[in-house]
Amino acid sequence: MTEAPHIDPRQALLISALSNAIKYQNVPKAGAVLGMVLSAHPELKAQAGAMKSMLADVISEVESLSDEKRRERLSELAPQQLMHATERKVKEKRDTSLPDLPGVENGVVMRFAPNPSGPLHLGHARAAFLNDAYVKRYGGRYVLRMEDTDPKRVDPEAYETIAEDLAWMGVGITETIYQSDRFLLYYDAGKALIEKGHAYVCECESETFRNLKLEKKACPCRGRVTPENLSMWESMLDGRYAEGSVSVRLKTDMQHPDPAIRDFPLFRILTSVSHQRIDACVYPLMNLSVAVDDHALGMTHIIRGKDHIANTRRQEYIFDYMDWNKPYYYHYGRMSIEGLVLSTSAMREGITSGIYSGWDDPQLGTMRALRRRGILPEAIGKTMTEIGIGETDISFSWDNLYAHNKSIVDPLSDRFFFVADAVEMQVSGAKPQKAEAQKFPGEPKRGIRTIPFDGTVFVQDSDIHDQPVMLRLKDLFNVSPEYGSSPLTGMYAGDALADARAAKAPIVQWLPPAYRTSCLIRHPEGDISGYCEPEVASYIGKTVQFERTGFVKVDSAGDGGVIVYYSHR
Repeated sequence: MTEAPHIDPRQALLISALSNAIKYQNVPKAGAVLGMVLSAHPELKAQAGAMKSMLADVISEVESLSDEKRRERLSELAPQQLMHATERKVKEKRDTSLPDLPGVENGVVMRFAPNPSGPLHLGHARAAFLNDAYVKRYGGRYVLRMEDTDPKRVDPEAYETIAEDLAWMGVGITETIYQSDRFLLYYDAGKALIEKGHAYVCECESETFRNLKLEKKACPCRGRVTPENLSMWESMLDGRYAEGSVSVRLKTDMQHPDPAIRDFPLFRILTSVSHQRIDACVYPLMNLSVAVDDHALGMTHIIRGKDHIANTRRQEYIFDYMDWNKPYYYHYGRMSIEGLVLSTSAMREGITSGIYSGWDDPQLGTMRALRRRGILPEAIGKTMTEIGIGETDISFSWDNLYAHNKSIVDPLSDRFFFVADAVEMQVSGAKPQKAEAQKFPGEPKRGIRTIPFDGTVFVQDSDIHDQPVMLRLKDLFNVSPEYGSSPLTGMYAGDALADARAAKAPIVQWLPPAYRTSCLIRHPEGDISGYCEPEVASYIGKTVQFERTGFVKVDSAGDGGVIVYYSHR
């Protein structure tokens, strides 16, 4: 900023807040804004206390503007600062494009392979969107593979909910297969591995085998001849063995440094739980079914988390023994998501116990919850592709997701007042009149909200907590509250916005008794009750912005008022 002989502290704060919002595409943080001003203008440090009281008003003003209007306003106040903010933003933006893949001359075949144990959540979204991005880049097939070979982990409703989630996400699934339909294929592969001498039927108790494996010793069953193994395999398929009495193991390297690789299991007997889609007693385990399907379906590239690195090594044994061409494997780093429970079983337990209202509870990170909150799939997809396929562990950034979502919903969202923890105030000295507020700042053609004033208004309790000497009722006039009475009273204090700014008056949301409806905001951190403008009820299924509160998706409306779901600021 260029230093001037006489600096208007409020204007300096406004320029800083606009610059911060443009640079980072977010709601400017009070501390960052004040710090930026005092760093550029150390002579204002003596006024820091007064400037702190101006910040809420300044940030509210900036927050109410669209990105385009922010640029216009900063261009009017400080053109060089606009250039600086834009240049820094371009300079600091990192390359977020996905790296190229090898072997793509004829397109790719990729897969998204969830277990149908519940709806999809943010953890699933990374693999779903990354694979989709590559299929769209190179062309080819994108297979949805329901990995439902473990009946203990199958929720019958999840087959449908996963398909619905993916349709909403907009990923280009070209075909869907169910592993429960492919048991004969797995049995054929198991028999072939036994015939080749690479697999054997093991009768050891699990604890016995575990101890031998840790000592790098082969179990007695490993030396069994092929004809005997085949006979026992047929007996398994005929149902002649009890659950847990036998398994089929792949011969690997008993000296392998990773004990999990040593003679890992391919099949087990399971009779205590029945499958919803198939009658079976011999169940393939994940590494066998995945390797067989990745080959049979012609997968060219596999993208999954690095927690699957050991599984990749196991599956490569099967590819080598069967003389199959291997796909290219990529393992991305772990993505921690603060504040979320992503365990399907834990979420289900929370729903059952009443902690969550359902799979779309705003506290959850399921696609259904994000959808209900007004988070768009385009924003989720962009966030995930920016995270990419790197092996470094990262922390998921809600700020990035919200910034991407805001860039989409901000220009589409009409603005409305919302008053939480409402306090009644009777205002004297002002004639009945109407406030005219634009539905979208700077675009009067999108509509005008006409809000009547008849002497009584409801304001937010937090706005009068510090008992300011003046309030500015947004888009109306100034009021001087007289504290101590119940209900609260106030005197009309003129129309001039300049007077309110000179008095450091907070600009507050307000609603009259005759023009309000009850409103409940379903927020991830807890419900918020208050009043909103009645017109909000006509926006069901759409996102609006409650000024100073944030973006919300209107969920339902009825005699009891309006229910909205909080998106973000």
